[in-house]
Amino acid sequence: MLNIRRIENRDAESLGLLAQKSFTMPWSVKAFGELADDLNSIFYVAEEDGKIIGGCGLTRVLDEGDIHNVMVDSEYRGKGIGTRLMKVLLDEGQKLGIVEFTLEVRVSNAAAIRVYEKSGFISEGIRPGFYEQPVEDAVIMWRR
Repeated sequence: MLNIRRIENRDAESLGLLAQKSFTMPWSVKAFGELADDLNSIFYVAEEDGKIIGGCGLTRVLDEGDIHNVMVDSEYRGKGIGTRLMKVLLDEGQKLGIVEFTLEVRVSNAAAIRVYEKSGFISEGIRPGFYEQPVEDAVIMWRR
């Protein structure tokens, strides 16, 4: 059964490994470990049978939320987990007074873009060369 919950310090290593599988320039285990105690960030994990299979978070800047590290283990993609994680994250952000959410996504990541559009995000621009390894433009998306 899928459980979505707030990050705990013990999740850092699993999230670091998942990020290595998901991103070309992943956050470190240390960075994930610091999220549990960061008062300006919220991060949720998706857990099934004790295994971390997804996560997503945001950093709050006044009334805006900058979303980061949206990831689902490749074995579990296409099952709505990313959409469920985003819903929990956005609902919690709104409870904290966040009224606008933003994120960047690789222009080639059609699956992620669909998840974000389902969550109410719209494309508002392109950041040329935003990503490295490989170099690629980013779509800037907002939910206002």
